[in-house]
Amino acid sequence: MKTRVAIIGAGPSGLLLGQLLHKAGIDNVIVERQSGEYVLSRIRAGVLEQGTVDLMREAGVSERMDAEGLVHDGIELVFGGRRDRIDLKALTGGSTVLVYGQTEVTRDLMAAREARGATTVYEASNVQLHDVKGDAPYVTFEKNGETVRLDCDYIAGCDGFHGVSRKTIPAEVLTHYERVYPFGWLGLLSDTPPVNHELIYAHHERGFVLCSQRSMVRSRYYLQVPLTEKVEDWSDDRFWEELKTRLPKDVADKVVTGPSLEKSIAPLRSYVVEPMQYGKLFLVGDAAHIVPPTGAKGLNLAASDVSTLYRILTRVYRDGRVDLLDKYSPIALRRVWKAERFSWFMTNLLHEFTERDAFDRRMQRTDYDYYTTSDAGLKTIAENYVGLPYEPIE
Repeated sequence: MKTRVAIIGAGPSGLLLGQLLHKAGIDNVIVERQSGEYVLSRIRAGVLEQGTVDLMREAGVSERMDAEGLVHDGIELVFGGRRDRIDLKALTGGSTVLVYGQTEVTRDLMAAREARGATTVYEASNVQLHDVKGDAPYVTFEKNGETVRLDCDYIAGCDGFHGVSRKTIPAEVLTHYERVYPFGWLGLLSDTPPVNHELIYAHHERGFVLCSQRSMVRSRYYLQVPLTEKVEDWSDDRFWEELKTRLPKDVADKVVTGPSLEKSIAPLRSYVVEPMQYGKLFLVGDAAHIVPPTGAKGLNLAASDVSTLYRILTRVYRDGRVDLLDKYSPIALRRVWKAERFSWFMTNLLHEFTERDAFDRRMQRTDYDYYTTSDAGLKTIAENYVGLPYEPIE
């Protein structure tokens, strides 16, 4: 097999990159170790930044998103029972976010790729990347008992934190930055109407809580829990009771409970690897960085990587601008670190840390008071939440 760009991983970042490249006339093949059904079964976040929404539209896969997605002009923060609304649209000059599940994004991109007849190899085992620092990189994998070789010009590693792409880069080349948080999020998905028309991020002395949604009839709630907790110890009744305990009474009274469709516990961590490029291999999304979900940045940060790489490769093939290839990592990392900072900030602002002393707790409260009563503070939260602008490729 031969293609211009080999994409490792058929998650939303790999599929979005493939769709954009195909629209630009750049042939690509996606190699994925899991089945398509498994990829679609992964439950992930669903808050899309303005930039991600615009990129989906540019890729020509926005019809269902525009019809079914819920535009949110603001979010609510809660601390000490006090509710504060952040008017995203007013504070950013018109930018908003769109609630549309990552599973639905993936489904739309899969359908668009299939309609184009583009090649995606699912259930590919023993995927290996070769000669990524040389002139003729290639990928090998096993499928149906046979070893397949895929020759290409460039490789995009969109295969997540545990994928093969980052592991292909020599250890001495990479610098890792990491912060592991001493808690996780227990999430529950239910076919119940959301408690509020906008998302609520709430601090409580028993732990953080997030009231999110997937549609007007499907809700997603999260509770901060110690990493020692197990999902099987949390019945639906226990979850709903704890959720109501942590919310202001006027919100708790509106919670509609119901059987869970899915429950899981996700640990929280911040992680960045530098550089995001090695020769003709480019790391995209979770292969290069992880953010706590508090700032709704995971998928959106992957989308900004996709935008940067897509625009560089377009210039390479259209204009011969191979000099732009070395700009991928610096450009991507500038936005990555700003998103990491915001996610770290929101996590520290709204979660309960058992090791904090009285001084730390007062500083946390004072931080909250400043950011929610200062015009500058409100604008800082708003412009980061809707997404900082993409850096132009020049």
